Amino acid sequence: MTDAANFLAVDLGASSGRVLLGAWDGQRFALSELHRFANRPVPLPGALHWDLLALWAEILHGVRRYAREHSAPLAAIGIDSWAVDFGLLDESGHLLGNPFHYRDARTQRMPERVASIIPPAELFERTGIQVLPLNTLYQLFSLAQRNDPQLRAAQTLLLVPDLLHYFLTGHIGAEYTNASTTQFLDCRRRIWATDLLARLNIPTHILPPIVAPGAPLGALRGEIVDQTGLAHAPPVIASATHDTASAVAGIPGLDSASAYISSGTWSLVGVETHQPITSERARALNVTNEGGVGGTIRLLKNVAGLWLLQECQRSLERDGLRPSWDELLGAAVGARPFVSIIDPDAPEFLAPADMPAAIAAFCARSGQPAPSDVGALVRCCLESLALRYRWVIEALEALLGQRLATIRIVGGGSQNRLLCQMTADACGRPVVAGPVEATALGNI
Repeated sequence: MTDAANFLAVDLGASSGRVLLGAWDGQRFALSELHRFANRPVPLPGALHWDLLALWAEILHGVRRYAREHSAPLAAIGIDSWAVDFGLLDESGHLLGNPFHYRDARTQRMPERVASIIPPAELFERTGIQVLPLNTLYQLFSLAQRNDPQLRAAQTLLLVPDLLHYFLTGHIGAEYTNASTTQFLDCRRRIWATDLLARLNIPTHILPPIVAPGAPLGALRGEIVDQTGLAHAPPVIASATHDTASAVAGIPGLDSASAYISSGTWSLVGVETHQPITSERARALNVTNEGGVGGTIRLLKNVAGLWLLQECQRSLERDGLRPSWDELLGAAVGARPFVSIIDPDAPEFLAPADMPAAIAAFCARSGQPAPSDVGALVRCCLESLALRYRWVIEALEALLGQRLATIRIVGGGSQNRLLCQMTADACGRPVVAGPVEATALGNI
């Protein structure tokens, strides 16, 4: 592309969202943030939801800001988000309710129940996806198990970015990279594994057609053009809608000898391959094969990530303390190393009411001293993450039969110099940090 063009990338993470402008001048991209907003779960009695309508309003605010500040027509808009969560539409195309949050408790024990119907080895061979209670498959199975009225009324299932693209254009489809995370997409044929869903009494008529990343979805609806003040209706493009797929697409220099860590609320630790690996060894390691851009497979493992620190910070705020990230990391630098180590992926850290208390309880059960102050707490989280990264990278090397010489960390966590250094030290290989905005770059 030689002509100048402006693009909007909407990047929704598990704790915040942004609308970014990617300005191409014919030779390079310049990224600028138009609008940033919080993305917080909404607890209700017995349920945990996303506030999707608030996110929609924030996206429109970002588009309005572009219209106010820039006269050039937009070349395209694309949305990426976290994976697995979805909305259901009725026969009239109306949203049946705010999507559930993947940390909602309704999926507890669902993996075991599914395993009693579909052998885990068969499920992994077909889908290539690691077992996590939050997976779309287990969310849907929980609805089917209780004969949920919304599921009975549903005519269409749309994952979060597909749902927002539908609001923008009216187009119904499931972009491939995000669809691959559901645990019911055939990882080799790249079509819905409807036979697996039928065995679980999950309706299959609700599944939309698969859409390739980069496919045009249609022009922005006229009413939204009017609401936002745009002069023209830009095309909406199916970006790699899973934020990690976009992030990996935005990593410069990624090759077969590099591991990547997309570091945010979650840490996605993986490599890019051309074929899924669904051996028994891969299943035992609980790795996952997710779709990437250009026909690639992202062989990776989910690690808890900065969620640990975010929840510790939230707990401190409830106690009346408001330390900044810099203050937390500064306290960790001065703390004694390797006093307490946790497993970041232990189930008790998925959605605890009090993260520091959960960490202290884990340490007590494993015969370790609990972190004695804020610095020790933060250092415990960071060292545990770095050591977990080492374990995952060594497991990936064993599956691939090759050494991964370099680690490339992208996303918000790439700005955490202490974590990057700990990762380099723990893994014994160089870490290349950045770009922070890899997801937006890959989206565009």
